[in-house]
Amino acid sequence: MEISEFSLDAFSLAGRRALVTGGNTGLGRAFTVALARAGADVFTVGLLDDGGETGRLVEAAGGRYAEARADITRPGVPQEAVAQCVEELGGLDVLVNSAGICLLADVDDFDRSQWDPMVAVNLTAAFEMAHHAGQVMKRQGSGKIINIASLFSYLGGRQSPAYAATKAGIAGFTRAYCDELAGHGIQVNAIAPGYFATAITAATRADRAADRRIVEHIPAGRWGDPADLMGATVFLASRASGYVNGHLLVVDGGYLVR
Repeated sequence: MEISEFSLDAFSLAGRRALVTGGNTGLGRAFTVALARAGADVFTVGLLDDGGETGRLVEAAGGRYAEARADITRPGVPQEAVAQCVEELGGLDVLVNSAGICLLADVDDFDRSQWDPMVAVNLTAAFEMAHHAGQVMKRQGSGKIINIASLFSYLGGRQSPAYAATKAGIAGFTRAYCDELAGHGIQVNAIAPGYFATAITAATRADRAADRRIVEHIPAGRWGDPADLMGATVFLASRASGYVNGHLLVVDGGYLVR
């Protein structure tokens, strides 16, 4: 592409159809709203009943919205979710694997009761969603898969070895899928968020010592706001990132450099 041919239209998601797991809560809602504001129609799948709030936000942005209340760790649900998205929205161009959980316990107490559900949600379900979405995208010769990694794709996971293991696994899975799907016109990348102010981190932020320790480690000097992830989401979902593949885009206020 000649430089003169590039325009900001490359960031538009008009006419695109997106599926976001865990897309009506926490950071997942930020991903959903970002895609809608860039022009996409969005389908979410997850367990939470948010009273229709996410749907209202999508529709206020001018997009169509549909959802499925389902557990993506159950056999067959990922395939059904992809099929329902295609049926409801008319296709699938973008998958965001956002659903995730983090269970905490000291290493001596951390056992399979915490490990198994985290692997099921954070890693296995993401693989299954990408597997079925990838088949749709291969048939059409295009698509975007965005996995949600973490700083703990790079760091240790004190009190949650399963979180660190699953997020490191997401990093490897992203690269592996890139290697196989890039030739089919599909970009597979990941966003690695740092410390964000969401309901999951409320207890940590309420602990003055813990809050101070984290903020002092962030060069930006603050917790991330979910809106800080919106630009990265739109970039990776759009034509603007057409030659970005197998990349982990860290959005952490500089945490990893300190």
